[in-house]
Amino acid sequence: MRWAILQFPGSNCDQDCHHVLKNVLGQDAYTVWHKEENLRDADAVIVPGGFSYGDYLRCGAIARFSPAMKAVKEAAAKGKPVLGICNGFQILTEAGLLPGALLRNRDQHFRCETVRLRVERPDSLVTRHYLTGQTLEIPIAHGEGNYYADDATLKALRSKGQILFTYVDAAGKATDEANPNGSRLNIAGICNEAGNVVGLMPHPERAAEAVLGSTDGLAFFQSAIEVLSKN
Repeated sequence: MRWAILQFPGSNCDQDCHHVLKNVLGQDAYTVWHKEENLRDADAVIVPGGFSYGDYLRCGAIARFSPAMKAVKEAAAKGKPVLGICNGFQILTEAGLLPGALLRNRDQHFRCETVRLRVERPDSLVTRHYLTGQTLEIPIAHGEGNYYADDATLKALRSKGQILFTYVDAAGKATDEANPNGSRLNIAGICNEAGNVVGLMPHPERAAEAVLGSTDGLAFFQSAIEVLSKN
């Protein structure tokens, strides 16, 4: 499968995603510079983490206007998988491909640590290799990961099964103490109503090899590859 990984000025996780997809999982992965106007027949897209355009104005606010993001919107409209990780999640909300917004962390600090996530459903694009309620250990590294949406949007996300990952404690409970950034409902990751656009703040690409201390993130990519292979 062909994976396009977007690359903005300030991206710093594009090569990590490229390594996991190409060297660990044997996929045809390549980077697409932000000025490019097409994705070169990609089957799927990753909008990676980092600090696109220096995070000026707000995280993702400038990246949404890039030529490459126009191509991403077109790919999403065709039903192709689009995965946004950290800054990529922020960009997808700014672009209107996912509901809500990512605000400053409630403690106003940049958080770089490993968190626990609970898988909320096992049948989404990126969770088919997980079990419902399974707890994962995945790193975060962000200053604006506080997911916000109004009550009506949160109700819709819940009722339509669009919440994919939540922050939890060691017992698998979604407590306030386990929430690293203040996200409403402890939300760590969501998808659009169609299910082909996914955004999450944690970094699965940083937990995809044993040498990194956790392989819990590998199934995130394996799940998407399985879906692609069946289409």
